[in-house]
Amino acid sequence: MKRSIQGIVGIASILFLLASTACAATKTEPNQVSSSPAASNQTTKVATDKQRVVKSSKGDVNIPAEPKKVIGLSVVYPEFLYALGVTPIAVQNYHSEFPSYLKEPFKHTVKTGLAQTPNFEAILATEPDLIIAPTWWSDKDYEQLSKIAPTVLLPQRDNWRDELKDIGEVLGKKTLAEKVIQDLQNKEADAKEKLHALVGNETVMYMMIMAKELVVYGENIDRGSFIHKELGLKPVKDFPQSEQSVSISLEKIPDFNPDHIILQLDDDSSDEVQKRYKALLESSLWKNMTAVKNNHVYIMGGKEWFSLGMSPLADSNAVDDVLRAFNKNAK
Repeated sequence: MKRSIQGIVGIASILFLLASTACAATKTEPNQVSSSPAASNQTTKVATDKQRVVKSSKGDVNIPAEPKKVIGLSVVYPEFLYALGVTPIAVQNYHSEFPSYLKEPFKHTVKTGLAQTPNFEAILATEPDLIIAPTWWSDKDYEQLSKIAPTVLLPQRDNWRDELKDIGEVLGKKTLAEKVIQDLQNKEADAKEKLHALVGNETVMYMMIMAKELVVYGENIDRGSFIHKELGLKPVKDFPQSEQSVSISLEKIPDFNPDHIILQLDDDSSDEVQKRYKALLESSLWKNMTAVKNNHVYIMGGKEWFSLGMSPLADSNAVDDVLRAFNKNAK
């Protein structure tokens, strides 16, 4: 699930505040439960009244029993939080605007940008009472983050469903996490039946236009699995089954020649992506493909499908997009 990130955000402006926080802290690390007997008794009482103790990659952490101002670091953690009924107060954002399914609920959510080092100053300004992040994303920043608010680092997972369950466990919403997963499975199963009625065994190729390349996704990668397994759309016959995705030239696209093409623009606002998209549309090779001649090409935006295969919200939104596109084509 990791995506490339660039830029370094400075933290000099909050060193004084962090130093002050550190001075006021006890000798026990801010987020950790003390191992001394007396402190353990006190911690148990506090945990019962206003706090809970949860497990993290850094050990047990005291968090508010009912956190009100939560931040989920990494691009997809905010989506997990919202799926569990928690609107984050701040997010790290890849795009300048939120996808449509988050635009309204996140209208008051602070965007802190995306960088190798988080914008600690912006995070501090929101006064969070809980920070949740995956270890692979925030392990290097744990010390600074834990001085701002109780910080829970969770293990890296290969499947977003396990990530959602981890966060549900932290928030005391494990049952809700299971329901979110089951509801999406039901929605996908229903969509799978409808799509089979619309296209049967006709082949579908899922392709993305990126700034530097054209990529075709197979069944063995998150987003490709969503299209071909969860929704049951038949992949092209000649796609190499050992590959998750393949980068192809314009000249090679006709070799697949699918009945339908789901075409995603990686970044709608990118000049490079738009230039490559225009070249594709003007190509005689493209125009002579079966899907193109039959008007079976469905355009999907990069911002809307950015988290596809990595988030229940993104997947649910994509189900609607695919059904809408194929239904429209059938009329």
